[in-house]
Amino acid sequence: MITYGRQSIDAADEAAVLAALRSDFLTQGPAVPAFEASLREATGAAHALAVNSATSALHLACLALGLGPGGLLWTTPNTFVASANCGRLCGADVDFVDIDPATLNLCAEALERKLHAAERAGRLPQVVVPVDFAGLPADMRAIRVLADRFGFRVIEDASHAIGASDGVVPVGRGRTADITVLSFHPVKIVTTAEGGAALTDHADLARALERSRTHGITRDPAQMRGESEGPWYYQQVGLGLNYRMTDLQGALGCSQMRRLHEFVRVRTELAERYDRLLAELPVVPAPRRAGALSAWHLYVVQLDGALEPRRREVFERMRAAGIGVNVHYIPVHLQPYYRDLGFREGDFPNSERYYRRAITLPLHPGLTHDEQDHVVRALREAIG
Repeated sequence: MITYGRQSIDAADEAAVLAALRSDFLTQGPAVPAFEASLREATGAAHALAVNSATSALHLACLALGLGPGGLLWTTPNTFVASANCGRLCGADVDFVDIDPATLNLCAEALERKLHAAERAGRLPQVVVPVDFAGLPADMRAIRVLADRFGFRVIEDASHAIGASDGVVPVGRGRTADITVLSFHPVKIVTTAEGGAALTDHADLARALERSRTHGITRDPAQMRGESEGPWYYQQVGLGLNYRMTDLQGALGCSQMRRLHEFVRVRTELAERYDRLLAELPVVPAPRRAGALSAWHLYVVQLDGALEPRRREVFERMRAAGIGVNVHYIPVHLQPYYRDLGFREGDFPNSERYYRRAITLPLHPGLTHDEQDHVVRALREAIG
């Protein structure tokens, strides 16, 4: 089976993890701060807080921005459920903004229309979560302009997009988002097995993220009430969680980050090769946005409209041929949990239309040209 995504682990990665295993620290040691430093260097972010998953990072980001009961979070339907669930975990309401069919990302024009309507209704969002789907950055500059105008905070869900840029600055730099979230799941650009991070240029948000990551506890006298009682002393100054990353994961992440640019280069080369190989097939190739540079976490095609009723057949024929295709994503508002909150089919037609036609083809640094040729032949035969 040629899987749609796969980690790339080399001898240096293995040695890094083994060194951490043999060290004095399996957790709360030097490897996680070193990994955080590598994230700051790669993105230009002022602060980077590593955690045990991107889902945890999204939750912490919402907490740091003060989202809670009575609050409202908007995100895109075309994402994994965590991008919406982070709001619900804080007790807030959640709504969605439809995608731009050209980029498959949250549509800034649709967002502006919805914001005007929300302003008239007196119910503006507190937080908006654009998602850099498949590694392609959302139109964050336009979203930032709207955030400044309408007064909401921005969490950029860049779980797919470390190594990407808007053509000028790297994803995570912090010029357009209050907090940027990254993922290091094995199928992502770099991996820590499981893991995530929250990046920000705001020192107050970094302090809030750090406290919530570790039980709401601080050892910083400047954040305590009263005087410190000694070197052992700590205070719980808020309610927090245990979302820490281990040193084993941090060591793997440090090693992986040395190959970030190579990973993105190979993924880009494979994506461009897919473009050429698929040119004569009745499919819409993976999306682009002028000026933006994708990290190419996923290569998603859409079947021609006439083939839409046959999507399942094409998918199953590909699987039968040993091609581990997938579908990203079932629109979040159509999940039973969100249907129970009142969402229905037809609410976000662009996302729903895309979903009915979407197939994710294999793309990862270990994919060979021969395997890629096999994928395209299998797709051609499955379409018939």
